[in-house]
Amino acid sequence: MPKVACIGECMIELSEHPDGRITRAWGGDTLNTAVYLARLGVAVDYITALGDDAWSEDMLAGWRAEGVGTDRVLRMAGRLPGLYVIRTDAKGERCFSYWRDRAPAREIFTCPQTPDIAAALASYGHIYLSGITLSLYDDGGRTALLAALAAAKTRGTKVVFDTNFRPRGWPDRAAARAAYSALLARADIVFASTEDVEPLFTRSSEDVLADLAPDAEIVLKRATPACCLMIGMTRTEIAAEPVASVIDTTAAGDSFAAGYLAARLAGESPEQAARVGHRVAGAVVQHRGAIIPRDAMPKDVHS
Repeated sequence: MPKVACIGECMIELSEHPDGRITRAWGGDTLNTAVYLARLGVAVDYITALGDDAWSEDMLAGWRAEGVGTDRVLRMAGRLPGLYVIRTDAKGERCFSYWRDRAPAREIFTCPQTPDIAAALASYGHIYLSGITLSLYDDGGRTALLAALAAAKTRGTKVVFDTNFRPRGWPDRAAARAAYSALLARADIVFASTEDVEPLFTRSSEDVLADLAPDAEIVLKRATPACCLMIGMTRTEIAAEPVASVIDTTAAGDSFAAGYLAARLAGESPEQAARVGHRVAGAVVQHRGAIIPRDAMPKDVHS
């Protein structure tokens, strides 16, 4: 099975509880996917940058314990990783506040080590990144990233893109549309959702994806618990099995992507891979937090 590289940012996560307590963890969309890929038996490296502080060391230890490779993680002296705080209101709605403008992860495609990172990407079978990954970099960083992806593709590497769109990460919609359009044109597999694509492009998700990624294997997640597989001219709806109790939807999309990609790498069809993705996400949403306990992972997901 080919090795996967996941590119992005993981931050320190502080959760504020009603009694005033604050608990610390770590989180990030592509890191969540990397962890679930590792749990599903896929060899995966995480590509990012951290500081040389104790919190960065804790992150690395946690990723290694999950089986995620860290050899490609840059360390920047005197720097600190990004941080976010979660506060939950009386209705259970979560509010996020971020401190990440100087996070080292923002510079991995504009630093002296960038040529080495770009060259290393061609050694992977698949490269997974998200819209949040794209939002980390300035124009120069995105240009370097896109060039590295193009070079890797000439060596047979496949690009996997999850459209996670967070408006606050972009200076304006025009910059986001340009970056998404360029990445979609290079993608071999696309995980998209109507909630991401339609607010950004202000037209039908299916039309946007068919225009910008006509040759990609597209998994379009619906607002209802189902997805539409768009492969060439074929459209196939795959519904998720009902979940008895949804506790927390954090990382539902990240874990779905991991289940789908793991199944495809194991030789499953797109239809079966979508069912695997639904099963993994269905387990994740029944627990709090992005990373669920190991013993809560679904068994025999390919059955």
